[in-house]
Amino acid sequence: MERIRCRELASSSSFCSTIYSEIEEVGWEHLVRLGEDLTFLSFRTLDKKGRTHTLEIVLDETYPKSPPSISADVPCMFDLEWSIKSRLKDVVHQFQQHLGKLEEFWSTLDSIDQSLLVVDPEQAHHATTHRLINLGNDCFLMLLIDALDPRSLPECRFIGSDPKVKALRQVWRRNCKRWYNLQPVL
Repeated sequence: MERIRCRELASSSSFCSTIYSEIEEVGWEHLVRLGEDLTFLSFRTLDKKGRTHTLEIVLDETYPKSPPSISADVPCMFDLEWSIKSRLKDVVHQFQQHLGKLEEFWSTLDSIDQSLLVVDPEQAHHATTHRLINLGNDCFLMLLIDALDPRSLPECRFIGSDPKVKALRQVWRRNCKRWYNLQPVL
């Protein structure tokens, strides 16, 4: 019984020292939260526009043999590339690269928020891919933007009484064929 406990403590201290050294590589200043058993970590990072993002990482008992589970407030997650030699800094680096791919998406949403009468833009999260726009006369437009291709034709849903939005839908159907993907939404 005592041998088993000694082995558990040895493996536990090895795990602890591994995690502490890997946090050191990422930088303690980026660590937001650390679970008591060191299997849950969250790191804060900034994208190129200075937006704050938090990456949550869950490790299992076989770490680093098996990849960690990851989550973040982004519209889509990336496929984590993992090998037995991978470390937490590799996870954070891959996350930062993924954030770079989403820059244009967030810039598009920022432009919409600044230019149009968006309902509750403060409630939007980094993972939100839509905006509800007040068109007036109790009519609204729900714009759904593709996070990985924000210049593509957005999905549009008109909300309001049928007589009021019918004309808007007709104008949209007639003109959506003119969409030009090389220009931003606004």
